[in-house]
Parts: sequence; structure tokens; C-alpha cells
Amino acid sequence: MNQERDYRLPEGLAKKVVPVAGILGIGGIVAALGLSLAGMSTMEHLAHAYLLGFWYFVTLSLGGLFFVLIHHLVGAKWSVVVRRVAEIIVGVFPVLFLLSIPIVAISFMGDSTLFRWANPEEIAHNELIQKKTAYLNPTFFAIRVVIYFGIWTMLATYFARTSAAQDSGHDPAKAYRMRQLAAPGLILFGTSLTFAAFDFVMSLEPEWFSTIFGVYQFGGGALAFFSFLAIFTIWLEKKGSLPTTVEHYHDIGKYMFGFTVFWAYIAFSQFMLIWYANIPEETGWYLHRQQGAWGWMAIVLIFGHFVIPFFGLVSRHIKRRRPTLLFWACWILAMHFVDLYWLVMPSMHGGAHHSEPTTGIPFQIVDFLCWIGFAGLFVAAVFWRAGNRSLVPMNDPHLADSLAFRNY
Repeated sequence: MNQERDYRLPEGLAKKVVPVAGILGIGGIVAALGLSLAGMSTMEHLAHAYLLGFWYFVTLSLGGLFFVLIHHLVGAKWSVVVRRVAEIIVGVFPVLFLLSIPIVAISFMGDSTLFRWANPEEIAHNELIQKKTAYLNPTFFAIRVVIYFGIWTMLATYFARTSAAQDSGHDPAKAYRMRQLAAPGLILFGTSLTFAAFDFVMSLEPEWFSTIFGVYQFGGGALAFFSFLAIFTIWLEKKGSLPTTVEHYHDIGKYMFGFTVFWAYIAFSQFMLIWYANIPEETGWYLHRQQGAWGWMAIVLIFGHFVIPFFGLVSRHIKRRRPTLLFWACWILAMHFVDLYWLVMPSMHGGAHHSEPTTGIPFQIVDFLCWIGFAGLFVAAVFWRAGNRSLVPMNDPHLADSLAFRNY
């Protein structure tokens, strides 16, 4: 690598991608809204599809924030080359915060379009929800959302700006300061992610609870991020914008493999503990997701999210070949959507505690349109942040170690 070179996106590429992706994103969400208003879907379904798309990219971005924090905490050297890319990705939190406003607004509508705990009639007839109203109420929910995104934006901004400041000169003290703040940053990250998972997803069925649910969401989000990182870095290398090597892809693949196992371990642990305790408020949530087509989707998750990618990624040769790593990265991102769909969409019509919960998968075109909408806005935000910025921290004290890194 020529260390005098400043690695950036090809000139003018960001100006082309940002408007196209932005139009696609806005168009997808507007089209989904239009279909719902035209009677081709319900507002309840649209709200759940919107939440699904929103939470997909929130969890992916949180996985990136974890990577940045853990990189600095342990003083990692191999990942210096790809760290700036992760910093750019996690800079999308302000955009995601704006996209959370419709979800917060729905909670103030006073009905069960999305959150049953926001409906006064539901509260009046449900003793379990009544006991949780001090926490589950629209005002406190809105305050918490501001706090979550405030924490994530603060952490992402600090590490991105301090990292960018390294480009202006050799100053090892900057790397040391980032390492010092990574530990308290991880505490804030873990706490806020856990409560956000409770609020946005677990509270869709407020009778149900699982203290491990935040860890489950973290595992899926981290896995999705490393898969996206593999795709993005391979593309950037092909464009000549990143000096990554097979050694870096090998380690990204290790993260993908490791979090595949971690996700499965947490998913099984949550299920096993709830099955063993056999508490009606907890088991009903799983019982609903084991009936009809939802049960088949659960089987798809067991094999598609764990068994198949486990054997697909176990070989070092797979992780060291760009085409095969790219394939498994796309596979895992698709399975992350299936995972979140299985968590979110059965909650419609009252979820497990409704007298007649739905057993068929209610997939509609609005689900796809909402995801496309968020994907477009996410890509637009990432490329806007990348812009004309250096994609490699050229003056990081460990850059040379990262470039010379080898797996043995």
C-alpha cells in the first residue's frame, strides 16, 4: 500500500448514489403508505412493517457501534484498515432518529395500531399492562427514544471525529483517549440497546417479558453488521477505495461465524429458560410462534440462521475467498430480516394474547416496500457521510500493523 495515498470514494460517486438511494428510500415508504390508504393493506400492518424496516437498520448500525467500541477497547490492530468504514456506517443514527418519529407518534394515537399499552381501553381491561403503565406510556417512551439516540449519536460522533482528527497529523494520544472512553462507552451501549429492544420490539406484546431479549437483539444486529461490512469492504476494494486484503476478510468472516454461533446460543437459551419455567405470560409468546406457518418459519430460522451458515462459514477457505464470503454475507442479511419478521409481525391483532391469534404469515408488498425504503435511506446516509472523506485513518499508529497483518 502507498501510505502517501488518500483512499476515498471514486470522485463524484457519492453525488450520484445519494439522490438515487434517497429517492428510492422515500419512494418505498410513500408507496407503502399509498397502498395502505388505498385499502390494499391496513394501517396496523403498515405500522408493523415500518417498525420492522426501522429496527432492521437500527440493529445493524448498533452492531457497527459495538465494533468501533470493541476495536478501541482491546487496542485491535488488524481492523484499523476497516475501522473508518464502520465509523461512517454508525454515523447514520441522526437519520434513524428522524425515522423513529412516526413510531413515537403512533404511541400517542391512543389505540392499538402498534403498541397495545398505549390504548386506554386495553389498559382498563388488562391487569398486567396496568402494572406496567409507569414505564409503558407514550410520554416516557418518547423521552427514552431521545435518550437512546442521544447516546448512540454521541458515541458515534465522538469516535468518528477523533478518528478523523488523526488524519491531520501523527498524535498517538488520540488513539489512547479513544481507548480510555471505549469501556464506559460499551456500558452505555449495552444498557441503551437492551432497553431499546424492550421498548421497540418486546413491548409489542406487553404481557411477555424476557431479560435476555436485549442480548438476543445484540447478537443478530452484530451478525448483520459484519455481513454488511464484508459486502461494503469488498465493493470498496474493487473500486480501489480501500486497501483491504484476504487477511482482513478472513477476520471479518471469523466475526460472522462467531456471531452465528452466539445468536443461536442466545436464541436457544431464551427458549430453553422460558420452556423450563413454563410461566403462561412467557410461554404464550413462543406458542403463538410455533403454530401454523409461524412454526415453519421458526424451523427456517433454526436451519437458515444457524445450521446452514455454521457449516458454510466453518472453513477458513470460505472466509478467505471474496465470492463465498459475499454469498454468506447476503444470506445472513436475508436471515436477519426473517428473524425480525418472526419477532414483529405475529404481534399484530393482539399477538399471543388475542383470542384468535393469526397462524398464517401475513406477508404483503408493504413489508418489502418499507424495507426497501429504509435500505435506500440507509445507503444514502452512508454515502453522504463517506462523501469526500478518507476511508482509511492514515495516521493511526497501528495502520502499518494492520496492513502487515497475517492469519496463521
